[in-house]
Amino acid sequence: MLRALLAADQPIDLVVSRAARLTIRDETGLSFRDAHWESDLAIWLGRELAGADLACWPAGDLAAGPSSGSYPARGMIVVPASAAACAGIALGLSKDLLQRAAQVNLKERRSVVVVPRETPVTRSHLEHLIALHDAGAVVLPASPGFYGAGAAARAEQLVDFVAGKILDAVGVTHTLFTRWAGGLTR
Repeated sequence: MLRALLAADQPIDLVVSRAARLTIRDETGLSFRDAHWESDLAIWLGRELAGADLACWPAGDLAAGPSSGSYPARGMIVVPASAAACAGIALGLSKDLLQRAAQVNLKERRSVVVVPRETPVTRSHLEHLIALHDAGAVVLPASPGFYGAGAAARAEQLVDFVAGKILDAVGVTHTLFTRWAGGLTR
């Protein structure tokens, strides 16, 4: 998602929750530290970030720009969204900047796209997803389409499909996947 937004020259206000930092370390072995976020992110993405319109806000900073409705933003993408993040946003907890910024974007009627991480889901998780939908968020499970990639799809193509659907939801032009052009001819 970050690579696609950077490639589309979109401004990015990045918030990486404490849980996300732990997950990144557990699943990739990489660190994401507030004091070294730019170098850590450059390593993670495999590219330099010089010239990118990118700011990273500490998750505990509830006075950060994105915590206010007057801060200029197009919307927000929460990807991946843990069940805990979905619940916190749905309930309006605002326990960290991620949840607060999501609440701000919802109240300002900006696009909020939530990409749930867990599967299968429990009833309570489904209820939180419904609450997010009812509050105006787009709930976009990371479910790749296989019609464009076929049986030989690489993991990268499937990830690009989901990233492309997220970009579609926030109105960002991309070429991450081949669009469906219609049914079969007879």
